[in-house]
Amino acid sequence: MSKSIRGGRDLRHPTPTGRVTLSGAATRLTCVDAPLALYRRYRPETFAEVIGQEHVTDPLRHALGGNKVNHAYLFSGPRGCGKTTSARILARTLNCEQAPVADPCGECQSCRDLARGGPGSVDVIEIDAASHGGVDDARDLRERAFFAPVSSRYKVYIIDEAHMVSPQGFNALLKLVEEPPPHLKFIFATTEPDKVIGTIRSRTHHYPFRLVPPKTLGDYLLRLCEAEQVSIQPTALPLVVRAGAGSVRDTLSVLDQLLGGAGPEGLTYELAVQLLGYTPDSLLDEMVDAVAAGDGGTVFGVVDKVIESGQDPRRFAEDLLQRLRDLVILVAVPDALTTGLLELPGDRAASLQQQATRYGPSELTRAADIVNDALMEFRGATAPRLLLELMCARLLVPTADSTAQGFAARLDRIERRLAMGVPAAEQAAPAATQAPAVETPPAEAPPAPPWDASPSKEPAAPEPDQDSQERTVPEVAPEPSPAPVPAAPPVTAAAPAGAAEPGALGIADVRRLWPQVLEAVKELRRFTWIMLSQNAQVVGLEGATLTIALVNTGARDSFVNSGSADFLSTALEQVLGVSWRIEAIVDPSVDPKADASPVGASAPQPPSSAPRASGGRGMTAPAAVREAMNDPSPGPVDPDAAVDLDDPVVDSGGDPEQLLSRELGARVIDEISHD
Repeated sequence: MSKSIRGGRDLRHPTPTGRVTLSGAATRLTCVDAPLALYRRYRPETFAEVIGQEHVTDPLRHALGGNKVNHAYLFSGPRGCGKTTSARILARTLNCEQAPVADPCGECQSCRDLARGGPGSVDVIEIDAASHGGVDDARDLRERAFFAPVSSRYKVYIIDEAHMVSPQGFNALLKLVEEPPPHLKFIFATTEPDKVIGTIRSRTHHYPFRLVPPKTLGDYLLRLCEAEQVSIQPTALPLVVRAGAGSVRDTLSVLDQLLGGAGPEGLTYELAVQLLGYTPDSLLDEMVDAVAAGDGGTVFGVVDKVIESGQDPRRFAEDLLQRLRDLVILVAVPDALTTGLLELPGDRAASLQQQATRYGPSELTRAADIVNDALMEFRGATAPRLLLELMCARLLVPTADSTAQGFAARLDRIERRLAMGVPAAEQAAPAATQAPAVETPPAEAPPAPPWDASPSKEPAAPEPDQDSQERTVPEVAPEPSPAPVPAAPPVTAAAPAGAAEPGALGIADVRRLWPQVLEAVKELRRFTWIMLSQNAQVVGLEGATLTIALVNTGARDSFVNSGSADFLSTALEQVLGVSWRIEAIVDPSVDPKADASPVGASAPQPPSSAPRASGGRGMTAPAAVREAMNDPSPGPVDPDAAVDLDDPVVDSGGDPEQLLSRELGARVIDEISHD
C-alpha cells in the first residue's frame, strides 16, 4: 500500500500543531505526536531567561553590548546548569542583525533560525566531542574553519563535552584556537575543565557555571506549573527540587514525569513520595520522636515498616540524615524558619520546632555523625537491613559511646532533665519537717581546753585526773543520742510530698552537684561542712536513700551523733529540690576530693597536726583546727564563746589529741620547733 505525506513534510519534522496526516488508497489515519520534553519546551532564548547564573550572564551581556567579544570561550560547570544553552544564546546574539546588542532581537532571520524549535543555522555548528574528539576530527574541523560563513556574521563552533577531546586533538586545534580568522568563534562546554589542556584554557575566557539554589529553582517550578495549568502541593515542591539536586534539566525531567502521572487533583505529596522513592514525613517523625524518647520498640518498628513497604534502607538513612540536618540548624538558629534559612511549609515547621526541643545540639550532631557513617557502610552492603538496625541501636545507646560526642550527648540529657523535672527550691513541704533537729546543750558545759597562743611552746593541756576521765568517757561514747536519731523517720515520711520523684536524679548527677551541696552545708553548719569535705564521699543512691561513706568509724559516729545528716538533707533540698534519707557507712578507701574538686568548691585545709609555714614557726594541731574553723582569736578564749551549742562533739575537757583522734580520726605527730 503506497503512502504519501500531505503538505510535503517528513515525520521527523512535525507540523506546528504536532499533527501529521497519512493518506492512501484505502485508508486515512492521523498521528498526533507527543509534546516535547519540559526542558526542551522551556529552553531559554535570551540570557535574561537563564536562572541562577547571573555571575555569568551579566558579564556576557555587557561584553556583547560593548562589542568586546573574545574569539574563544570556555563554559564549565555541573550537568544541566545551562552551559550549552548559554552557548547557543551567545551564538544567536553574535549573529543578530542588530549586533552589537546585549540580547537578540528575535525578529531577524538569524534569530528565528536559532530560536527555540527553529531549524538551526549552517553557520552555527555543534560538535559532540564524545564521538568526535580524535585528531582526525580536529584536522577536518581545521580545514573547514577557514571558509567564510554562508549568511551570518560569524561562524561559531560549539564543542560540547570538550573534556572528551584527546590531547592530540587539542594539539591539532591549538594553532587555530590561538589565531583564528576574524569570522571564527569557539565555545567549549565541559563538566570537567581540568581535563582541557592548559594551552587551550589559557586562550579562552573561562566562565564557571554553578548549581541553581533551591529557592530560585522552586520559584521557577511554580511559574512552570502555572504555565502548564497544573496545581502542585507546597509539600511536594521541595521533593522535586531535592530530586533535581540543583540541575535545571534534571529537575525539569523529574517534574515532567510527575506532571505526566498527576491526576485531576494535580501534583500531590503522596504521588511525589511514591514515584521518587522518598520516605514519608510521618515515618521520619515517628523515628525522630522514638530516638529522643529512647523507645527501642518504636524505632525497630519503623525499620520493619521500611523493609516491609519495599523502601530502600539507604534512601531511608539519607532522608533521616536530611531531617537531622534541619534539626541541627533549627537548634543552632531558632529563627531559621522566619529568616528563610529553612524552607518548610507551615505544618512541617511546627512539627520540626517541637522535635527540636527534645534534643540538645550535641545529641543531634552525634546522631547525624552516626547516620552519615552508616551511609558509608551501605555501599556494596549485602545485608542493608542489618546495617540499618545497627545504626538505630547506636542511636539509642549513647551511654555506650565513650567518645567526646557521647559524653556531650549524655550531658545534654542530664541538663535537660534537670531543667524540666527538678525545680530548685520549689518544694512546699512544711518548714518544721525539713528543719534539722536542734540538740539540747549539756547542762554544765565545762570550759574548753586552753590553747597556747605562742607557736614556739607546747599547748598547755591540763592533766586530767582519773575521776574526770571516768566521768567524761561515757558521755562521748559512740552511741546515738536520743535527739537526732528520731528525726530521720519524719524526713523519710515527708519525701514523697515535698521532693521530686525518687530516681529522677542519678548518682552521677549528685556527684556533679556535690560542691554546691557542700556550699549550702557550709552556710548551715560549719562542723558538718568540715566533716563532709574532708572525710566523706557519695557512694550510692537507691530510691530516696543517699549513702555517704566516711573514712573511719570515729568520723562516721561523729557524723551520726552530731545530727549532721539533718543539715545535709536540708542542703540537698535547697540545691537539688529533693528530700532523701542519709545513710552513713565506713569505707577507708574513699577520696573526698573526687566529689568536691569540680566546680571550684572551696574546701577547707585538713585539720592535721602537721607543721605549716607561718612566719618561720610551726603550727600546733589545735591551732590548725582553729584556723580551719576561721576562729579569729588565736589565744585562750572564753569557754562560753568557744563552745558551739550546735556541735555536741565539742566535749568537756580532756586531751585534745584524744579528741582529734576519736572524733576526726586524726593522728597527731610530734611538733617541729624552729627555735
